[in-house]
Amino acid sequence: MRTFGKLLVANRGEIAVRIIRSCRDLGLPVVAVYSDADRGARHVRMADEAYLIGGAAPQESYLDVERIVEVAKRSGAGAIHPGYGFLSENPALPEACEREGITFVGPSARTMRRIGEKTSARVVAQAAGVPVVPGTASGIQSLDELRSVAAQTGYPVLLKACAGGGGKGMRRVDSEAELAGAFRAAASEARTSFGDGCVYLEKLIDRPRHVEVQLLADDSGSVVCLGERDCSIQRRHQKLIEETPSPGVSPELRSALFDAATRIARSVGYVNAGTAEFLVDGQGSFYFLEMNARLQVEHPVTEEATGLDLVREQLRIAAGGRLEMAGGSRPAPIRAAIECRIYAEDPYNQFLPSTGKVELLQQPAGPGVRVESAGFQGMEVGLHYDPLLAKLVVWGSTREEAIARMRRALQEYVVVGVKTTIPFHRFVMEDEAYLKGCYDTHFVERWFAAAPTQEDLLPMAAAAAALLAARRPRPTFGMLPEANGSSPWGNAAKRGAVGWR
Repeated sequence: MRTFGKLLVANRGEIAVRIIRSCRDLGLPVVAVYSDADRGARHVRMADEAYLIGGAAPQESYLDVERIVEVAKRSGAGAIHPGYGFLSENPALPEACEREGITFVGPSARTMRRIGEKTSARVVAQAAGVPVVPGTASGIQSLDELRSVAAQTGYPVLLKACAGGGGKGMRRVDSEAELAGAFRAAASEARTSFGDGCVYLEKLIDRPRHVEVQLLADDSGSVVCLGERDCSIQRRHQKLIEETPSPGVSPELRSALFDAATRIARSVGYVNAGTAEFLVDGQGSFYFLEMNARLQVEHPVTEEATGLDLVREQLRIAAGGRLEMAGGSRPAPIRAAIECRIYAEDPYNQFLPSTGKVELLQQPAGPGVRVESAGFQGMEVGLHYDPLLAKLVVWGSTREEAIARMRRALQEYVVVGVKTTIPFHRFVMEDEAYLKGCYDTHFVERWFAAAPTQEDLLPMAAAAAALLAARRPRPTFGMLPEANGSSPWGNAAKRGAVGWR
């Protein structure tokens, strides 16, 4: 296998920290890059070397291909790992790496163009015989074209970014009157997040489950599916909770999803880690949604279920190694796993971002609990980047055990200084619909929107605290006798330290 010498992590935050940890296990030196806003970031302090690449705005730093490749050359890094977001699905980065003789930890630029770009991925899926959501086969060029296509498809529709994912550049449109504003907003957000303002249109599937299949593939043609993840609990089309196995997927549907994901990967010669995403409707029919040609945010869910280190597998494949699960055998998940994404957002105010200084941070631990985070006490949370603070992951031998561990972990989790989604996650772990596994992508609007707000709960909390205080037995205090055998209470009274009435 090839050797890298050093690995440059072209990202920030918790994913940069996550990649650095796997490199440490392998004894691989790490080069970090950072923006002006990230001078004191955790990934900078953890790396062997760190280089400033520009201003706080992503376009001036983490989206700048030339600067990142320049740092790789200057530092002697033989490989670049893009993490997720930013340049992870931009073929310009693997192209630049190929020109400079640097290994890109991910698929080739050619493969990325075919499968990483959402519109071309739909064409690939259809050619492989996999059903897709009705919509456009290419990016929308004008508002007039958008009006025409939306009228043919029928409302409601979704506008989505051609490049990238994670809900960025996505807008729901229920009528023609909303088209112009949604088109502008989607294109602007896509341009800011991925450096590409291209958007396309899909028909909105009503109340589906969002299920994805994690796969690994090497350059010998072997493809392995590592199980599915249910990502249906979302806000603004961005995931909040993921779990495996999905409580809404039967063995027959699971097999069909694995087969579809494998066919798509093989049809484009996919190499490295990737994720095929599907929508599953109420009748059990599924539709290909997109292929994320990168590591997913929620990859620890699969790691905890299978016992694999996916970053390590990525690095081994990038170095020319073969899958240990040769022949396409699928290691069955050995346990249930759940991830809660801890965002700096106010769940009681439409999940709007919360900024400020983290005054106090207490993260959970214990059996079956894992925290992926770049956070630390005293860090400043701003508006420049995604508000993800941490990923809280638990596992259990059963789904019920995993849920119980998640409840315990969420009770231990304390963040003071910014609002977080922790109260939302606590709500979900007690919700009857979630406990039964009966949920879809509209869970937040249907259930949490009707939950009491923090203000509504204050009188109840005050009453509960008063009742608890009244019922709590008064503590008794004792003092050991002094050396001369006299009573310490009596002596204290004589000295005037205790007032008697």
